Amino acid sequence: MFITPAYAQAAAAGDTNSMLMSLLPFAMIFVIMYFLILRPQQRKVKEHAELVKNLRRGDTVVTTGGLVGKVTKVVDDDQIEMEISDGVKIRQMRQMISGVRTKGEPQKDDAAAS
Repeated sequence: MFITPAYAQAAAAGDTNSMLMSLLPFAMIFVIMYFLILRPQQRKVKEHAELVKNLRRGDTVVTTGGLVGKVTKVVDDDQIEMEISDGVKIRQMRQMISGVRTKGEPQKDDAAAS
């Protein structure tokens, strides 16, 4: 009665555009969070997995608890044995290693040398 049909149709077309514009900031926030938070975290997890996988005898490592020791034996895929003092050996889960301070030289077998 007071609104013409042409004006009502134009208003409906504007709602779709305004709805898209109202969702755009949320999409931008998600994209920013992905590049600033998720990708660096995934890269850090991948680097830690590579570090843990490459542990070998003779490496000096630091645990998440702050212990520093030398790897004396790789027990299996989940555990290593490390010496934290003269004659004091402990078993440690590989995932609890936070860093490698120095890489050890590969140990040579005594039988191969003779």
